[in-house]
Amino acid sequence: MAKQGSDDRTTHRFADAEVVAGTGGETHQVAGGDRPVLTTQQGVPVADDQNSLKVGARGPTLLEDFHLREKIFHFDHERIPERVVHARGYGAHGYFETYEPLTDLTKADLFRRKGEKTPAFVRFSTVAGNKGSADVARDVRGFAVKLYTKEGNWDLVGNNIPVFFIQDAIKFPDLIHAAKPEPDRGFPQAQTAHDNFWDFISLSPESMHMVMWIMSDRTIPRSFRFMEGFGVHTFRLVNAEGKSTYVKFHWKPKQGLQSVVWNEAVKLNGADPDFHRRDLWDAIGAGDYPEWELGIQTFDDAFADKFDFDILDATKIIPEEVIPVRKVGRLVLDRVVDNFFAETEQVAFCTQNVVPGIDFTNDPLLQGRNFSYLDTQLKRLGSPNFTHIPINAPKCPFHHFQQDGHMAMHNPKGRVNYEPNSWSDAPGPRESPDQGYRSLPVPEQGQKLRVRSETFADHYSQARQFYISQTEVEQAHIADALTFELSKAETPAIRARMVSHLLNIDNDLATKVAQGLGLREMPDPATAARPTRQDLNPSPALSILLNGPKSFAGRKVGALVTDGVDAALLSGLAASLEKEGAMLKLVAPHVGGVTDSEGTLHPADEKVDGGPSVLFDAVALLPSADGAALLAKHPAARDFVADAYAHRKFIAFVDAAAPLLAKAGVPEARDEGFVPLTSVKDCDGFVSRCRSLRYWDRGDALMG
Repeated sequence: MAKQGSDDRTTHRFADAEVVAGTGGETHQVAGGDRPVLTTQQGVPVADDQNSLKVGARGPTLLEDFHLREKIFHFDHERIPERVVHARGYGAHGYFETYEPLTDLTKADLFRRKGEKTPAFVRFSTVAGNKGSADVARDVRGFAVKLYTKEGNWDLVGNNIPVFFIQDAIKFPDLIHAAKPEPDRGFPQAQTAHDNFWDFISLSPESMHMVMWIMSDRTIPRSFRFMEGFGVHTFRLVNAEGKSTYVKFHWKPKQGLQSVVWNEAVKLNGADPDFHRRDLWDAIGAGDYPEWELGIQTFDDAFADKFDFDILDATKIIPEEVIPVRKVGRLVLDRVVDNFFAETEQVAFCTQNVVPGIDFTNDPLLQGRNFSYLDTQLKRLGSPNFTHIPINAPKCPFHHFQQDGHMAMHNPKGRVNYEPNSWSDAPGPRESPDQGYRSLPVPEQGQKLRVRSETFADHYSQARQFYISQTEVEQAHIADALTFELSKAETPAIRARMVSHLLNIDNDLATKVAQGLGLREMPDPATAARPTRQDLNPSPALSILLNGPKSFAGRKVGALVTDGVDAALLSGLAASLEKEGAMLKLVAPHVGGVTDSEGTLHPADEKVDGGPSVLFDAVALLPSADGAALLAKHPAARDFVADAYAHRKFIAFVDAAAPLLAKAGVPEARDEGFVPLTSVKDCDGFVSRCRSLRYWDRGDALMG
């Protein structure tokens, strides 16, 4: 029996299943009675289970149709290893708290209510190294956030850098092959200082903006807690009325930005290859919960049309000075995992996992990631049923007909395992046009072509903007990093080719690198598809040093102590640091500890040759006179002081430490980075100085 509706749709009723046929040929099955809403495996409600997403009624099916891909992907594998990238990772649980409703921008449930707390799991990682590599390798850091919303899982799978090497996902296998250990020799591990990587990069002008970021201190962060995160791509927010707003996502650490210097990173990897893991574990265990604020840059088509660069180009940013970042919530990590393998190793992030109110754009890198991330889970987790693993399962109700396959933990109950069906006695789910996920109906037209948009062709202007936005210290680090990495490239032509690209970014930078490499002849600038723009203003938001912390909270001071340490000073320094929210760690000749001037025993946190100063953000030298004389003969103690000095750390000291300072090569004319502790009242002043993290004016001592 058929009836004609006011919206010109024809409705057919089969038993308890109502099927609505629209004028365009589409059908929608309406959930009736007590039937649950059909969802994806991620718990996202399904609006239409009859039709794939196409370009027009007769156009090609779109790769971004995540429901289609998930459904077929699961079906393909119903009959019955380490990540390729981001293998070394570390995760923690927490929550996301919404500041204010964003219903004007999005219908996403987690943004509807002020104070809404959404469970979260975050995994930080390096990209190039294997599971056994060191934490502080020079590398991009993954910053992947899984939000278990009431409408399904939303995975914001980003990095600590807002741009990427390539513009189209088809080049991703080439990029990773080039960055990984060279296949004939299997090294170098967890680094890109080799011919293959720089050969590929030097032949890929689109990578030049990313080169500036990866050669900056962004790729040697002090801690996961002190680095930014970015969604990289332009996404869409869609509100209940169907209005779309473009958005870029940012994670801003509430404790500020901080990195290490290169020489320090090298020594950290030797002293503690688990440095970042340990830091996160210790901070959460101590109740010093890491926090980030979620920021959004939102804009419309009018801005996108007039902006200097294409908003679909993943090698470009929108400077924060152009569109300020609006803080909309906070992410708090307050619980470590119970089991590393079950949670951190088995967690599966997919960029395709979005919820109603979040949608994709045509960014070609994002479109390819949407396919790749799902596909890789079968190889890594061994089954299309990876959502049955608790860390990946939605925390909201979910219902679907996908079944069987390796390691299936739950299957449809009863006789019905398909849809549509007309069985009135089967409790199977039905799709919901009202609650289900609907892609924004953006009109698309054009020929099928393998092309790169001309709007993606400027490869140097934002690279230059990043470089001129850095402080003098940071620019020196970029030049040094490029010189070091390219020195490891054995082929002279590759080195010269990279310098030819640098000439299109900044002549002084290119000159410094060419001199550092000992090039006999400066190459001509690389041919540029678009000339480098000189009119882009510096963006202070791109500098780490200009966005450092306002306090010393969350940092560590390593105090080198011996028997006879001044009890009052030790207690006073601990109190000053505790008041700041920082920690004091004792480094002693023996891990058993030291006895202070009042006879109290203090167990040590580190033995001096196992606790080098690279593990700490600042140091305090508090030996007794006899202890200093002994430490001056100890190579590890001398290195403790020499490295702290070379790495430009603030150094508190007592007069008795003079022999140790001298043996470590510290000049008698001490700079303002040294803070004498003559009484307890000096401790607060030392902590205040430490808020600057480094004494950068100690120029002649810089190592890396």
